[in-house]
Amino acid sequence: MSSTALLVIDMINTYEHQDAETLTASVRPVVPTMRALIERARAERTPVIYVNDNFGRWRSHHDELLAAALRGPHADLVEPIRPDDTSMFVVKARHSVFYQTPLEYLLQQEGLHHLVLCGQVTEQCILYSALDAHIRRFQVTVAEDAVAHIHPDLADAALRMMERNMGADVLPADRIDLRA
Repeated sequence: MSSTALLVIDMINTYEHQDAETLTASVRPVVPTMRALIERARAERTPVIYVNDNFGRWRSHHDELLAAALRGPHADLVEPIRPDDTSMFVVKARHSVFYQTPLEYLLQQEGLHHLVLCGQVTEQCILYSALDAHIRRFQVTVAEDAVAHIHPDLADAALRMMERNMGADVLPADRIDLRA
């Protein structure tokens, strides 16, 4: 059995925030790559775990977050990568996928030690999640062509930091081994 999980970070999104226009311009070209990576993970029976902000909706759950995103102006960015019935879902409130979430426990229970990260925002949530995974001694791979950014220069620096300072593999999605 694989010890790898694919984490889809913050992609269930209504894009109703200050940086939405810049972010959606970066998201649009990576959605097909992200979709292919998610489909490959599902076909290879690699667990797909969506970890998503709750946007301050403290009484909501994943179905409500998904429904809101699919009703939003950028549903076309969410529909192709939406969770299916086999997907797991963890709600977060801050930047890191680990900060005050049950993700670490879930990963331990499932025997998952290698995390493949895709989603948004490279220079924020992806970076902080990679750091927290590294600190927890998870093997980290970032699908460099399946992450979106707000600031390209900061995203490039973040990818370099993840690779150099955290020992993350930063690879194109089609070169990532999901069965490791």
